[in-house]
Amino acid sequence: MDSAAVERFEAGRGQLASLAYRLLGSAADAEDVVQDTFLRWQAADRERIEVPEAWLTKVVTHLCLDRLRSAQARHERAAGAWLPEPLLEGDPMLGPADTVEQRESVSLAVLTLMERLSPVERAVYVLREAFSYTHAEIARILDVTESASQQHAHRARVRVAAERRRGSEEVDLASARRVVEEFLAAATSGRTERLVALLTDDVTAVSDGAGRAKRLLRLTTRERVASYVRAGFKATPVKRRLAGGSPVFHIAVLNGSPAVLAVVDDRVVGTVVFDVRDGRVASLCGIAAADRLARLDEAWRQHGSDAPVVAAW
Repeated sequence: MDSAAVERFEAGRGQLASLAYRLLGSAADAEDVVQDTFLRWQAADRERIEVPEAWLTKVVTHLCLDRLRSAQARHERAAGAWLPEPLLEGDPMLGPADTVEQRESVSLAVLTLMERLSPVERAVYVLREAFSYTHAEIARILDVTESASQQHAHRARVRVAAERRRGSEEVDLASARRVVEEFLAAATSGRTERLVALLTDDVTAVSDGAGRAKRLLRLTTRERVASYVRAGFKATPVKRRLAGGSPVFHIAVLNGSPAVLAVVDDRVVGTVVFDVRDGRVASLCGIAAADRLARLDEAWRQHGSDAPVVAAW
């Protein structure tokens, strides 16, 4: 392959990876899809490709659809063992992020909600909301009619909006961080009553059980969520041994939302991502599976960090 063809692909690699991540919810899978796309670009008769960007977008989209439709993916998601892979603020795979819709489309909450869409609905939603493709362009990418694209987009918006309890308003990260700091202080000090007060009436929590549960743990009601959080943040010798040491806790921004990171010797061993609404926590997502933290861990090591908010646990 000539250098011009490589340069052309590399110029669009970031957007292709961001598209694949939104469609799959996994940075590792997104990287695999982009590499597969490069191999197809390498083998293609490029002189016959009129618009390379459109061709590459179509290949990435269809490779993602193949993965979403695979028996393994259907089983994993249906079995309730799947969570999106969280990414640290500034990760290029989170882009584009110029509009509210683009930022919302990559939040863990929306990535999780999109699991309720069919693969084609998910593709239309992402192409339209995150990348501003017209329905005519989406129709060509997905090999559907323009009216079908419009119908898929409408159904996807309705389903996401019905589940998304808060609207698309901007998150005040400074205020949200203060709520999370107070929440963490209450959790690590055992103040269950304060934890309950910091939760919305319709709070939900989901966790992969410290990366060891075969099925995701899902909790509702303020009392149950507060009790689970308090137990999870209670320091014990067993937890320290499983974590590989005594973690310190940092506040970070993952996928546009405030999060607590548990870090042992500069290694991220777990995270809880928060959805804050009107000064209280509306949902929590706890992730500790090593394969879901690999890219976050690498970025954290490169990024460096401020002083931990909890230095002794």
